[in-house]
Amino acid sequence: MKTAEIADGLVDVPAGTDLREVEQFLYREARFADENDYDSWEALWTDDAIYWVPASDMDSDPLTCVSIIYDNRNRISTRLKQVRTGKRYAQAPPSHMRRLLSNVEILGGRRNPAGGVDVEVGCNFIVFESRTRGNEIWGGRTTYRLRRTETGFALAYKKVVLVDHDKAVATMGFLI
Repeated sequence: MKTAEIADGLVDVPAGTDLREVEQFLYREARFADENDYDSWEALWTDDAIYWVPASDMDSDPLTCVSIIYDNRNRISTRLKQVRTGKRYAQAPPSHMRRLLSNVEILGGRRNPAGGVDVEVGCNFIVFESRTRGNEIWGGRTTYRLRRTETGFALAYKKVVLVDHDKAVATMGFLI
């Protein structure tokens, strides 16, 4: 079956994609991060994954502009190894956090390097972070690319755009 191009590089969503299943995957990913379950969170990522938090607007190019995070799969693993030591200043002691996801929508499909089609999903988020220094509230929009595997979805791409990306940020230790 030929997949039709629909807009901005997006293609038709793979057949059988269920919004409720997508939401459950996103909620589980958020819970793993909130509860510092780094092993489970890391296991969600594909081998070719990208995790990107731009320091500017949503349409910036991570290869030519500054990013808060622009990690490939190896760097994601390295970041988690640092956090697991308990010596990462930004998260010693770890923050207490809760992420709220809303307005989850399937945006389309996106061709992946293996020749398949990932499901591109967008949602809004609020993160409440409680630390000794005080409380912070972070908000923004996340774009995910989810790849169907034998065991369910896996995370191939995550782009987090903060609402206040144009302001100075004292710490972003909640980002793993």
